[in-house]
Amino acid sequence: MLPKKNRLKKKKDFERVFKKGKGAKKDYLVLKVFNQRGDEDCRFAFIVSQKVSKKATVRNKVRRRLREIVRKKIPFLKKGIDGIFIALPGLEEKNYQEIEKMVEFLFRKMKIFKNEK
Repeated sequence: MLPKKNRLKKKKDFERVFKKGKGAKKDYLVLKVFNQRGDEDCRFAFIVSQKVSKKATVRNKVRRRLREIVRKKIPFLKKGIDGIFIALPGLEEKNYQEIEKMVEFLFRKMKIFKNEK
């Protein structure tokens, strides 16, 4: 589970990410990122709509997988990043390793790993 300090929750934070953030897409996953917050902890949110699956259990499984992948990557990310992952239909058919590769690709594309400029 993602620690509380790493969760994006407030409506104004979501709006800031959607309005001012930059986005990237890989297959069935979209990442919107806003990184103007200074030296605070990274925060992430996950959106898995009913378009992905009508079954809540399937949507929750996708959300749990995304949360766990991001939780493992947080120590390697730059500080002060707000990010929102948006799952698209088809992601529920991918296994854990495929989703992990998508997340890594998006992090590299958005240059939010610590060692990237």
